[in-house]
Amino acid sequence: MLEKTFDPKTVEPRLYEAWETSGAFKPTDDPKAEPFSIVIPPPNVTGSLHIGHALNNTLQDVLIRFERMRGKAALWLPGTDHAGIATQMVVERQLAQQGNIGRRDMGREAFLEKVWQWKAESSGTIQNQLRRLGASVDWSRERFTLDEGLSAAVRKVFVQLYKEGLIYRDKRLVNWDPHFQTAISDLEVEQKEVDGAYWHLAYPLENGVTYEHPIAFDDEGNPTEYETRDYITVATTRPETMLGDTAVAVHPDDARYKGLIGKTVKLPIVGRSIPIVGDDYADPTKGAGAVKITPAHDFNDFQVGKRHGLEAINILDAFGKINENAPADYLGLDRFVARKKIVETFEQLGLLKGIEKTKHTVPHGDRSGVVIEPWLTDQWYVDAETLAKPALKAVEDGKTVFEPSNWDKTYYEWMRNIQPWCISRQLWWGHRIPAWYDADGNCYVEETEAAAKAAAGNKALTQDEDVLDTWFSSGLWPFSTMGWPEKTSDLERFYPTHTLVTGFDIIFFWVARMMMMGLHFTGEVPFQRVVINALVLDEKGQKMSKSKGNVIDPLDLIDEYGCDAMRLALTSMSGQARSIRLSKQRVEGYRNFGTKLWNATRFTQMNGCVRVEGFDPSAVDQTINRWIRGEVVKTAAQVTAALDGAEFGEAAGALYRFIWNVFCDWYLELAKPILNGSDEAAKAETQAMVAWTLDQILILLHPVMPFLTEELWAKTAEEGGPARGNLLIVETWPDLPESWIDASAEAEIGWLVDLVTEIRSVRAEMNVPPGAKVPLVVSSAGSETSARLERHRDLIVSLGRLNGALEGAAPHGAVPFVIGEATGWLNIADFIDLAAERTRLTKEIATQVGDIERVNKKLGNPDFLAKAKEEVIEENREKLAEAQAAKAKLEAALARLQGVG
Repeated sequence: MLEKTFDPKTVEPRLYEAWETSGAFKPTDDPKAEPFSIVIPPPNVTGSLHIGHALNNTLQDVLIRFERMRGKAALWLPGTDHAGIATQMVVERQLAQQGNIGRRDMGREAFLEKVWQWKAESSGTIQNQLRRLGASVDWSRERFTLDEGLSAAVRKVFVQLYKEGLIYRDKRLVNWDPHFQTAISDLEVEQKEVDGAYWHLAYPLENGVTYEHPIAFDDEGNPTEYETRDYITVATTRPETMLGDTAVAVHPDDARYKGLIGKTVKLPIVGRSIPIVGDDYADPTKGAGAVKITPAHDFNDFQVGKRHGLEAINILDAFGKINENAPADYLGLDRFVARKKIVETFEQLGLLKGIEKTKHTVPHGDRSGVVIEPWLTDQWYVDAETLAKPALKAVEDGKTVFEPSNWDKTYYEWMRNIQPWCISRQLWWGHRIPAWYDADGNCYVEETEAAAKAAAGNKALTQDEDVLDTWFSSGLWPFSTMGWPEKTSDLERFYPTHTLVTGFDIIFFWVARMMMMGLHFTGEVPFQRVVINALVLDEKGQKMSKSKGNVIDPLDLIDEYGCDAMRLALTSMSGQARSIRLSKQRVEGYRNFGTKLWNATRFTQMNGCVRVEGFDPSAVDQTINRWIRGEVVKTAAQVTAALDGAEFGEAAGALYRFIWNVFCDWYLELAKPILNGSDEAAKAETQAMVAWTLDQILILLHPVMPFLTEELWAKTAEEGGPARGNLLIVETWPDLPESWIDASAEAEIGWLVDLVTEIRSVRAEMNVPPGAKVPLVVSSAGSETSARLERHRDLIVSLGRLNGALEGAAPHGAVPFVIGEATGWLNIADFIDLAAERTRLTKEIATQVGDIERVNKKLGNPDFLAKAKEEVIEENREKLAEAQAAKAKLEAALARLQGVG
């Protein structure tokens, strides 16, 4: 007999070890088995899994368990990413805390030795957390982006792309982190809103040039008054960059400045003559309509500079300090100190025309926390535009599909506007770029130093100091992890992979790059389907962050409620929405679902419902058994179709409804009279059918709630039935015939369920005390309804808490409801105060009306819609829908009550 409660803390580690030891996580060796493979989005080796990882890995595990049970050779390949900048930061911080010298004093080789030591000590963290999540990954195939096989693949790819002209060095702007002194990707840049200012700076015109500048306007915006100016005003939030200005841009159609295009201004402080150019980038409606152009320190300005052949002057060094390209008075000043000094100097010169306080977004390094600088530097680039073309076509042609399908628009937008991909990083931890230089600066790109020396005629060479962007190696993940460039059996069998499950925020950074690399180097798409999982928000619809104190740790949820409850909560909420709202209360609710199934299983054991060898569900005779058989068939089909289409919420919803509502609430209740009755044949059939139905439930639910189901699978085999042949994890998925759906049984039990549900609904609406035994009268019943009423009278009386169920005329003081062609009457007048109940319902309706009016007023206010956060607006829409539904239900109850008495 089952214990009274399920104890996840003791069961989960025991079952996970049993699964792993059994070899169940490895794909079957059966050559006839259809392959189904997933590669894990490799988490950073530095960290711990957050709730987003929990969702992502749960969905992958649901799919892999489902396909494994369908008999496929299911491979879920695990691994971690070396996470260049994050890992280097962690180790440098540890060295500092331990009082050690910095990495630059330590030297590259000694520092990397420390990083590898740290990796060896901490790499088990992610693996242990995945085990806590129940992830059935094939640990024997675990990979790391810096292991030797993947490193060889990276070198081969770099060299081949270089020799094909698709990798090159160029001087361009990058996101520069002055703290780490490296280029970083857009994904590592965090936009923060800060208090700032627009400083309005006057640049004097040269050669005595003046112009008439409008200073007053009529009601239609036409100039009415002008003043003669010998300067042009620009506005900037970064005054320090003016030291690198090489032009001022105005819109070519701006009447104010048309005559100034081609003229020059004298750049204050610097004394450099710079031109005024006409360019559409200048917006006449913003500020003064003239913008300073600093090609070396602004991404938009860089493009303007290219269009007009402007010089790009870098005035910052790698630390964000003013370099030798600026006047000597500023040399070595921090950029923000230089800003203050420049503003003071402009004020002294009478050229500061105003300071406008503002809030604006400023890019920060997500790990360093410092302000990021657009910085002009030599870096390695990939010709992403060329590689993107076949990757774009593959999605257009349907070789790879996105689920939900609307995410392909995001993919198209990025791929059609793709820029050169900066792949070099000024770090030490990572794949060092396989490029060597001789004393004359000639570059030799080869897979090994020996090959580079041979190409250089055995000259002395120095290897490039930079490492590759982490996304470069992870872009090879689907095929490098399978052993490419070697022609391995895994590559032959499992590539292309079937499904990738990932977040929408890395469609470009990772998905697109895997598509480009996969097609270029293997000739095939790396995956057939990309499933985009939602973003997990808190219960109020806000992003989780430590500063808000609303972070939900998945391991805390597992400790409190068990892994299965968290998995079911995440799976149930994974519909088509872009985000899901998670609260502890939701997880607690799904734990209660597990408890319900546990208790239902105990009930079946107490009633002798044991598996029967050779039992044939197609041969059952009892109406409720023929009915539940059809419900199992329909549920299995729904769950199979949903998981096949990666519609996780649909699958979880179908399981929840069937197990809680159909099996526990109805089937077991309807079976009680038979299980407690004297008809031994009916009892034996029902006991076997209950056990068979429970088995199907455990199989169908297993991908979502693996621990609870595996435990019940084992425990139910201990009750005297035949031994299980397998662990549940490798049991065969149900493939049940539609012919098992019995229309007559479905109609009859459906009628019974509807009748009892309606009785319970009326009782609840009218506040009939739970212990009151109310009489039921059925009028206008046809022969079939009369027969059903006769057959199921005892059940109807018991389940509806009635004191009788008879046919007859409508009694006085009864509430009517429709049941098929007949009318049911519940005589409640003797059990409630009708007048008080009408008053209660009227008051509750008024309350809902007030709530509806208040929310409608908010949602109808343009200012509220413009200023409120999206999650607040959505919360109000939900409140409105709930209030409208409650009002409709109360009004129906009041209308029903009006006809009584």
